[in-house]
Formats: sequence, structure tokens, C-alpha cells
Amino acid sequence: MTHEVDFLIVGAGAAGIGAARRLSELGASPLLLETMDRVGGRAETRVVNGHALDLGCGWLHSGDRNAWTAIAERSGFTVDRRAAVWGQQFRDLGFPREDQAAARRAYEAWTDRLADAASSSDRASDALVPDGPWNGFIAAMTGFISGVGPERISAKDYITYDDASTRNNWRVVGGYGALIATGLPPSATVHTGVAVQCIDFTRDGVAVTTTVGLIQARAVILTVSTAVLASSAIRMPPDLELWQASAASLPLGRNEKVFLEIVGDAPFEDETSVLGNPRTRATGSYYIRPLGAPVIECFLGGDGAGVVDQGMDEGFEFARDELVGLFGSDVKRFLRPLAASHWHRTSSIGGAYSCALPGYAAARARLAEPFDDRVFFAGEATHPFDFTTAHGAHDSGVRAANEAFAAVTRGARLRGFASAKVHED
Repeated sequence: MTHEVDFLIVGAGAAGIGAARRLSELGASPLLLETMDRVGGRAETRVVNGHALDLGCGWLHSGDRNAWTAIAERSGFTVDRRAAVWGQQFRDLGFPREDQAAARRAYEAWTDRLADAASSSDRASDALVPDGPWNGFIAAMTGFISGVGPERISAKDYITYDDASTRNNWRVVGGYGALIATGLPPSATVHTGVAVQCIDFTRDGVAVTTTVGLIQARAVILTVSTAVLASSAIRMPPDLELWQASAASLPLGRNEKVFLEIVGDAPFEDETSVLGNPRTRATGSYYIRPLGAPVIECFLGGDGAGVVDQGMDEGFEFARDELVGLFGSDVKRFLRPLAASHWHRTSSIGGAYSCALPGYAAARARLAEPFDDRVFFAGEATHPFDFTTAHGAHDSGVRAANEAFAAVTRGARLRGFASAKVHED
């Protein structure tokens, strides 16, 4: 079957939902297609044993200017504005206070040197002190923040995000993923479990071949991840090769989460945090009893995220072993596996969030450019400074929706003018 629509949005994650919300405000009724059997993309709140677990994004970064903060409050979600306890090693376990101070100084000195690296190689690892004692700690931090080690990070890109962040990191009670999934406007139609196979151009718009038929659209907003866009998962015309090349310059890093349930009278306190091993790049960051829930969230980034590739059981075991190393062998009996993510092996996503390769920070702006008033690009990778975030994805969707609506409206006016001229002649 063939459908004809004005606005087709490919992908129903934060960017696609942001685009749909904006088009709805403008009076349009967009169609969204989502490969997965749910909406939200890299935002997913999964309820396990009564616990709402954010397997994807979990924090309202720059919460004071994050669009999802206002959406949450208007939608009846509670926003918890308590400061995150990252970087505060509970009882200094395995990380003496003097070492914490030295590690922080090394990290801050590295960030100060990034400007010099940006003007030369643009490789963030070139700002490291050769054989520095805290290089493993710095690489662990970039793994958490960017999903990769400093050798694969554009120094310009890293500085851009860091300078823009307000450092206000808040949480959504009930789950960030749950908030985003409820964000679709009533005027939008979404079909899940539908894959886009091919995109072609027609005289008046775009023909999109899907697993349920052909869709003719005047404007298409692509919000798929850079991993999908750069691959051959969706066949595209040669005209879009430059956009695919830009996407390849913004690969997805690796970040995964492992959740453990706390059972019994365990020695874990609410709203506390520990770093597994401060001297290695392959470690976990553990948020203990978030919002008072009997849960430990283990966040793995970069090299550490590879643990989950071996299997979920290995991921759970890795997290428990690091916690045992800090709290003692007795705690193992209080910890039960709950859930784990595997974004790297989710074919419709392919990783966590984008990181510009050294020398390719400008690829974000190139990827954000529309093609011929017909194809528009959104997603966290296209945001100029809030990349890697759900609010950056949302705002990029709003930008693409404005572009698409203006193009379609302009085209309608021109077609009307041409019809009038023919009638007069």
C-alpha cells in the first residue's frame, strides 16, 4: 500500500518526538516510523521488580535550560533537583582523599590543555601527560562522558560541550525514558515495528520504502543514529553521501548500564556513589540507592562497556566484583541482578551517543544541513553544543521541524503561484 503525507519523521526517539511536537504546534499532523517496538530510542525506562530503571539517558543535564524539564512538570512528572553525588567517593573506599584530590587536579589540568590540542592535532589524548599516573582515571572519565577514550575524541568537540553545560543535573521521578515516551502529541501518528529500507527522490518530494509499503512525503526528517545513517541499513541516493560521510565522522561511543537489586540489610546508604577502580580506564561508576530505591546503577563507558559484550551475566559479575573489592566480600550476598542495557548490539541504534573524531568537530554542522528542502536531519549528533543529550536531540528535532515546515509551506505557495499563472495564460 502507498501513503501520502506532508511530513514523515523517521525515528521516534527524543529528536523525532521533539520534531513531532513542534510540527503539531505549527498545525501539522506528522507520521512517525520507528523500527523498535516502542518509542523513545536511546531513552528507555524499564520497570523490573517494581523499580523504574533508566537503561538509557537518566539525567536532565543542564536541567535549568533543558526542554524536557518544563515538559516533565507540565506532564505531571516530578523533577528531583538534588545535586548528583558523582565524584564523591563514599567513605573514601578504595580511593584515599589525597588521591581523589590528585586525580581531580590531573583531570582539570588536562581540560586546561585541551585548547592547545584543539589548535594542533585536535586529539584530546595529546593533552595527556606522557605516562601520567592519572591517565587511566582521565580515560575512564571520557569513557563515561563521551563513550570513548581520549585518543578518539576531538578536543574542540569536548571543549564545546563542556563550556555549554550548566552543571545542573536533575532527575525525573518515574524515569526519563518514561517521560520522553509520553511526549508524543495527539496529532501525530506513530507506527512501531516498521523499518525504513530505502529513500528515493521524486519530482515533488521523497519516496520512502518501508517493511509495510511505500510512503510518499513532501518532507522527511531523519532522526536515526549516526551509526545507522553511516551504514547501509537504509539505502539512500548518492546525493546524500556527504551526509553519510559526516555521520561516519561522528561515531557512537559505548556506554552501558548494569542494575543490581539490594536485598536484605546491606551496608549501602541512600544517594551515595563510588568509582570502582580509579586507576584504570575500564571501570564502573556506581550510583547507590538513587532516590532511595534499593538499587545500584553501574554505569560503564568506553573500554568498560565492553564487559557487557561477553554477556549479561559477565556484566553483573563485573559490577559485583568491583563492589566487593570496595565494600568487602560479605556484600555479594545482598546483590541480585536486575537488568542491563546493550545499546552497542541494538541494530537500530548501534551505540550510546556521538563523539566527533579528532579533526571532525565541524561534521555536526554539516550533518544538520537540510538537503534540497526535502530531507532534514535531527538527532543529538546534529546539535551544535548539546550533543550527547536527550535535550539536544529534542531541540534538534524542533529545529528540523521548523526547517521542514517552512520548506513545505514555501513549496505550496510556489505551486499555487504556478497554477495561477497557468490559469491566467
